Amino acid sequence: MEIITKNKLNAENVRSVTESLLRKQLVSLKTEGYKISTSMVLNVLLKAAIEKSSIEAVCADLGEVVDSNTIREAVNRALTVEDLRQHEVEINAALAACLPAEMPKQRLEMVIDFHDEPYYGKSEHIRRYTCRGEAKEGTTYFWRIASLYVIWRGVRLTLALTYVLPTESTLTILKRLLKHQTDLGFGLKVLYLDKGFCSGDIIDYLKTVPLPALIACPIRGKNGMGGTRALCHGRKHYTTSYTFTDGTTAQLAVVPTLKRQKKTGKQRRTWLVYVLINLHWSAKYAMHRYHRRFGIESSYRQLGQVRVHTNARNPALRFFYLALALLLLNVWTFLRCLCSRVIDKGPFRLDLNRFRLSRFRAFLRRAIEQTYGTTDEIPVYSW
Repeated sequence: MEIITKNKLNAENVRSVTESLLRKQLVSLKTEGYKISTSMVLNVLLKAAIEKSSIEAVCADLGEVVDSNTIREAVNRALTVEDLRQHEVEINAALAACLPAEMPKQRLEMVIDFHDEPYYGKSEHIRRYTCRGEAKEGTTYFWRIASLYVIWRGVRLTLALTYVLPTESTLTILKRLLKHQTDLGFGLKVLYLDKGFCSGDIIDYLKTVPLPALIACPIRGKNGMGGTRALCHGRKHYTTSYTFTDGTTAQLAVVPTLKRQKKTGKQRRTWLVYVLINLHWSAKYAMHRYHRRFGIESSYRQLGQVRVHTNARNPALRFFYLALALLLLNVWTFLRCLCSRVIDKGPFRLDLNRFRLSRFRAFLRRAIEQTYGTTDEIPVYSW
């Protein structure tokens, strides 16, 4: 199938490429019936995602699709919590299929992070699939995923993701995602991890493997009373060896920064601490490199622009909607690399204004509406 028609990328190209990828990789969603088809289900889900809408709203808007109950029942029947890991395998295969051919596989910077979605229900059965966390958005229970993110020039892609169960340790999640990285044949230059990964077992594991990693370290303890807070003194950045309370020894980078207070406008000295594993970086250089990690936060913010709105209580369906959003971002990035590359003799660069996420969403929406038609009138009840 040709992606580009006559040296142009049009709305139907975008829709057909996206649908073809989902149909090929997400075999669990195969649905064939008298009035319903896999293509119809996929297009309804795509429109719901790009419009941040629900299946009900999309089925009411499109003219030639079945009712929302039929679509919803088909999706819930296909996505069961018993087959959660199989769905995860399919989604990771789809994510890997979106990688640009120009991207090298060796010496890449990568990020692993968690993403939480709040859960407000009281069902003990469903809570077995949610994780506890600090109170946020009115709850302490969350649907949680972890993702492996690759950074290359102006390209940022989700390489793999996994659903996190409350019984699984952080080290187990780390090993699972790193296994996906090695199975795909990617070589890691440095791994960036946030404060949630700063524990003795993870530090020891990364030392043993060995893998170069930079981990944000939480600052704990009282002034002058020990802990990592005792390292926060003076005005110069430095590196030092430190032994945590569990006996783990690591090299720490300590960096002072000035932060302006919103109320007073005065600057206040704050501190950043990082754990250096198999790296010989200065403290200041470690701080600058760690800033590259924040690209994964951008992908999570963009995730909200292409996510299906739902109140479903099915953990597998919740996971699928989050995964679908990250998959659509990968498809967008793949097409962006295809049609927005600046052709010159220099390194790989993209014209970032040429194919923005908003245009990708608009193309998908127009093509789906042209395929299935729209509802342009409603009956008026007479009194």
